Amino acid sequence: MSFQAYLDNIETKTGLTPRQFVELAHERGFDETTKATPIVAWLAEDYGLGRGHAMALVHVITKGPQISAKHVESGTAHSDPTDTLWLDGAATNPNL
Repeated sequence: MSFQAYLDNIETKTGLTPRQFVELAHERGFDETTKATPIVAWLAEDYGLGRGHAMALVHVITKGPQISAKHVESGTAHSDPTDTLWLDGAATNPNL
């Protein structure tokens, strides 16, 4: 599953876009300095997200929407079409 697919699946499951999760995380005091463990715990407790999906959100909460170019058009199951993740909802993603 691609990085973007993880984010799209989270939106389908929770009804919240990745950008909304970033805003909620910042309201809770989570930012680029926060370790993964408390964010993963929050996402599991409040939204029922498993570790893989939570870690996708940890990335965008702590590092923003940029991903490594090694994941772009790699030809693997984890390949993404661009190095910038779309955070504003699957329905508005111009890359789909």
